[in-house]
Amino acid sequence: MILGHADLVTLLFGLGALLAVARLLGEAAARIGQPAVVGELIAGVLLGPTLLGAIAPELYAQLFPATGPAAVGLDAITRIGLVLFLLVAGIEVDLSSVFRQGRAAAFVSAGGMLVPFALGVGAGTLAPHLVGWEGRGDPLVFALFLGTALSISALPVIAKTLMDLRLFRSDLGMLVIASAVVDDLTGWILFALLLAAIGRIQTDFSPAETVFATLAFAAGMLTAGRALLHRVLPGVQRLFGGPGGILGFSVALAFLGAAFTEWIGVHAIFGSFLVGVALGDSSHLREHTRATIHQFVSAIFAPLFFASVGLRIDFVRNFDPVLVLAILLIACAGKLLGCGVAARWSGMQWRESLAVGVGMNSRGAMEIVLGLLALRSGLIGERMFVALVVMALVTSMGSGPLMERILRRGRPRRFTDHLAEGAFLPRLEAASAEAAIRELAAAVCAGAGLDPAPVTRAVLEREETQSTALGAGIAAPHARVPGLAAPLVGLGVSPEGVDFDAPDGESARLVFLILTPEGDDASQIEILGDIARSLLDPETRERLRTAPTRAAVLAELKRAG
Repeated sequence: MILGHADLVTLLFGLGALLAVARLLGEAAARIGQPAVVGELIAGVLLGPTLLGAIAPELYAQLFPATGPAAVGLDAITRIGLVLFLLVAGIEVDLSSVFRQGRAAAFVSAGGMLVPFALGVGAGTLAPHLVGWEGRGDPLVFALFLGTALSISALPVIAKTLMDLRLFRSDLGMLVIASAVVDDLTGWILFALLLAAIGRIQTDFSPAETVFATLAFAAGMLTAGRALLHRVLPGVQRLFGGPGGILGFSVALAFLGAAFTEWIGVHAIFGSFLVGVALGDSSHLREHTRATIHQFVSAIFAPLFFASVGLRIDFVRNFDPVLVLAILLIACAGKLLGCGVAARWSGMQWRESLAVGVGMNSRGAMEIVLGLLALRSGLIGERMFVALVVMALVTSMGSGPLMERILRRGRPRRFTDHLAEGAFLPRLEAASAEAAIRELAAAVCAGAGLDPAPVTRAVLEREETQSTALGAGIAAPHARVPGLAAPLVGLGVSPEGVDFDAPDGESARLVFLILTPEGDDASQIEILGDIARSLLDPETRERLRTAPTRAAVLAELKRAG
């Protein structure tokens, strides 16, 4: 099927309208503190049969024909967008952080998978018609899908929520991220195996062969594939230079991985997701490069895909309030109970445990992708798909405000309350992140009578888990220290800047060292949030870089409000 002149005009008009509206509404959603995917989905609903198809059916049919070369072209481009979106989602998975979080991450991730899965399978088995089964296909397969769908979290949305709340670099944030990594990875493997076992994708492989090939590919990419990519990435960076070379290399690998999993009978996105996991786990893939790949996909391909979701489904006609409420209640109960209780068992306070459960409850874009694949595979109908989309949007939009309310206390801690005179270094001599941490740790520990060696070791171990660079020339390495009675903060100014591997690529000129008591999760969160709020203004950051004394720092912050 070849695109003719008229077909090409139709395709380009449709793509232009879809991308323009999706980007505008996605940006509007972000401006009011919501995930961009909310606006992008609304764009598809407005341009699809729900609104445009109802009030101007001829225009809708001309822009987005249901058949023909233009329809095939639009479908192909949005599927490529889906493959690239899962590449980015995989890159955000940091397997190393899972192992470093230890017992707490194991408890929370297990609770976040097992409880929702059990509730989903139970509801799908005991009351299948109540939760969306329409009498087609095997009810057991539907129940297994429902359990898998309710177990998965939305790692990109969770990460964005934690960043907005200035919790991403905190220990609580790292626990939520590590647990979401395990849930996402396990959920996608389960869904891939489910598709392989029922043979919904036409392939020359038998279901048993597809399952075996899927497990072998996943095991290979997460072990030997990770190691191989870690070795070759420095050479690729030298060969191509700059983020653009790595971008091309990553997209090529994603297409190859996607082609392989589609060939063996599992959806293409599973291959690109695993390629992203293997790439993202390498320390050679710098934060600035990750940000470049993310911006490339999120600016063009992701909006096109999510807007296209609403082009073929009437969300008003297929909205079932009873089904939506049932799915929403089961989904929220599973994550809140599973993750919240597990976090409490791991030793966290109830307030922080509840915040972990709320954070893990975000389903976002990943739930929508899973639901769309299930719809295309015939596992669910349009009513169930609409219910999953509504559940994904409600949980994503509500998680940030709920976490903020749960963690809110009386008077928040100010970092200046814990900044001692000897802990301010107006000129750091260090030329590396490790040296800066050692220099600040020595200053902070000298004033508090602590041994700097174990403190430095704890901070460096935390830095290995994930960079503590906040961007905008600020870094905040931190650790929890056993036996510490109250928080301690050190501040060092580096005139030349120190590379902390920041997402924006900027070297850190203001380096904060934050030490908090081992059992006090709240103080670290509040101090990190206070630093981020206090230094939003570029002029304030510039004045702090030239402050000669601790008193001058305090005066400048007081002047800035």
